[in-house]
Parts: sequence; structure tokens; C-alpha cells
Amino acid sequence: MSIRRPAVAGQFYSGSPDELRSHVKSLIGDIPEEKVEAIGLVSPHAGLIYSGKVAGAVFSRIKGPKTFIIIGPNHTGLGKPVSIMSSGKWQIPTGEIEIDNELSIKIMKKTEVISEDSLAHSMEHSLEVQLPFINYLFTNVKIVPIVMMADSIEICKEVGEAVASAIGDTEYPVTVVASSDMSHYVSDSVARRLDQKAIDRIIELDPEGLYRTVKKDGISMCGVIPVTTMLFAALSLGAKKAELIKYMTSAEVSGDFNYVVGYAGVIVS
Repeated sequence: MSIRRPAVAGQFYSGSPDELRSHVKSLIGDIPEEKVEAIGLVSPHAGLIYSGKVAGAVFSRIKGPKTFIIIGPNHTGLGKPVSIMSSGKWQIPTGEIEIDNELSIKIMKKTEVISEDSLAHSMEHSLEVQLPFINYLFTNVKIVPIVMMADSIEICKEVGEAVASAIGDTEYPVTVVASSDMSHYVSDSVARRLDQKAIDRIIELDPEGLYRTVKKDGISMCGVIPVTTMLFAALSLGAKKAELIKYMTSAEVSGDFNYVVGYAGVIVS
């Protein structure tokens, strides 16, 4: 069985199991008693010190599925345009999470756009930084890792509907996580203004509108393709609403309000 070893432990999050566990616990804070059955999520993927409070707020509010399909942007340029790992385990300092082989195969059978390709995942951080929260909060959970660098609304729709169709053929609960940060390296005020435009489209469950808005307004949202894809999947699965759980910028940690990155956490149900 192939093991995908951590690429950014000690950089984006602590490489020490005890330190990582303690940090994640502090980022999550008080866990709400009432949980949401989430069809989809938006969760950020920066270093945990910057975006971890947003990720923790989102993951701690949902009922744990059996499998998370995690879709992230491909920052490295390695591998195929849309890449999946269908078997093996992903390792982080606090444990290992198994890939849901059955669901991965179902997804690949629904579309030829998605290719089996571990190279695309080897150095990519956008999925990996979700795992400390998943590992901390949920037991016996599996993942389906997908990264995308293809950039078209048609591919988003095809992949999203393939994911939804595969979930529809599955008898256990599945949640689709879209990994994305928002605006990059603009002032805090500009980030908040631009990010609100994108968040409004997400809240309205409007994948086409999100894609168009990000392109038209030049919003440097690195995961617009995964989020658009997740929204198409969620709509196919009958999603009725989306809620912004938390938004912040890196300035709230760094104190630098001139060059920030924005982070949004959304639950789709």
C-alpha cells in the first residue's frame, strides 16, 4: 500500500505529534454541541498559525461523514490537469488516513477528465493542511484526494457532477471539501471588499457567478476551481443553503495590514 508522506510538516504546521495535536485543539476552541450535516465545505490551506482558526471553526461544526472528498488547487504544476489518488494512505505527524478506494474508483468511472496521478499530490499542500483537523475531530474517516489545475467552468461542472453522481451511488455519508484561500497580497481593506464579492456568490450557491466574479474582478482566490467544482457537486446533491462560518485575514495574526491573505470558512448543506 502506497504511503503519501507529509510534504509540509514543520513548515505549514508542527512536525511534532504532541505540538500539532495541542495546536489544533487550541485553534478549534469550544466544539459546538449542535452539528450540521454538510454536503460541502470551503476551508483554507495556509499555515495553521494564519488560517487554522477558520478551518477549525468549519470542521468542528459538522457531523463527521465516513469519507471526505478533498478538492484543492494544484500549486506545484506537477502531474495531470485533474489528478486523484485512488488507494493508499496519507500520513501526517498525528496519524494516517486511508484513501477510500471504492469511492475513488466510482468517481473515475464517471468522467475521463480525472486521472490517476500521485505525482500531482507529492508536494502539494492544499489537501495536506486539512488533515490535522480531520484527524483530530473524526475517527475511522477516509479521504478521496483530488487536485485541479485545469481552469474552465466546463471542467468544474463535469468533475462536480461526476463527484455528485458517485456520492449518489454510495450508501454512507460523504462531504466534499473545497480547499481555498481568498485574496492574496493586497491590503486588508481590498481583500475584505473583493473577498465579500466571491463569498456572496458562494452563499448564493452560484458556481457560474463565482467563477465569473473572480475572473472579472481579478480576485486572487487560488481555489476558485475547487470551490466552483464543489458547488456544482453540492447543487447536484440537493444543497439548499450555504453559511459563512468565519472570515479573517492574515493581518489579524501578523499585524501587517498592507499585504494580507484572506481566509473564508463556509458550510454548504
